[in-house]
Amino acid sequence: MEVNERIIQEYVPGKQITVAHVIAKPDAELYQKIGIQSENEAVGILTITPSEAAIIVVDIATKAAEVEIGFVDRFSGAVVIIGDVSSVKIALENILKTMESLLDFTVVPLSST
Repeated sequence: MEVNERIIQEYVPGKQITVAHVIAKPDAELYQKIGIQSENEAVGILTITPSEAAIIVVDIATKAAEVEIGFVDRFSGAVVIIGDVSSVKIALENILKTMESLLDFTVVPLSST
């Protein structure tokens, strides 16, 4: 009798921030494409797993600096914040520091363009 083995693979994301980036002075077309009304502001982009932690990072961002929530998706882990360059940078730095030290997340260095 032949025995068939069945292998089940699951994607189990770790606790990690995979993108943390500041776009200073994006082109006006970018605002339209991502559905943000205000212009001449910096855009901060972050992706996180597990995706529900996006709610936590938005809370950290808005408490750390004068930023607005451009977009948050608790299903994909995508977060967009907007504000002046300095505020967006401070918010993302606080997110990275807090998530790494408080919740033991693996984080990436903050990048910018």
